[in-house]
Amino acid sequence: GPDSRNTFVDHLYAHLTGKGIFAFKDDKRLKKGESLLPQLLQAIQNSRISIIVFSKRYAKPTWCLEEMATIAECRKYFKQKVFITFYDVDPSHVRKQSGVYQNAFALHKKKFKRDSSKVVRWTRAMVDLAELVG
Repeated sequence: GPDSRNTFVDHLYAHLTGKGIFAFKDDKRLKKGESLLPQLLQAIQNSRISIIVFSKRYAKPTWCLEEMATIAECRKYFKQKVFITFYDVDPSHVRKQSGVYQNAFALHKKKFKRDSSKVVRWTRAMVDLAELVG
């Protein structure tokens, strides 16, 4: 999520790439609204391993939720390995979409009330992934 990008994720990324592992993350230099989602989703589908860092603000941007749902689908259908970590957020809030996650999902439900299947997909993916031991 946007709140872990300049802390934990930067350190994780540096460590992985320092060990010669090809890794990618969202780019803070992208302008707001600039979409790389199709390329990111393709990169996720081509990956053998994904790491999700759930943070307090992870559920706010829909692009995070789209990436997460794609990772969940790759895990289910292609047996992709997925590792989960919780950064400065209560794991039960993620699993149950409560606390700060409840607020974010309430906004998404309102925004996508005509296409509720998106929010259902995100919710199911989040529940499934948050149950994994990272």
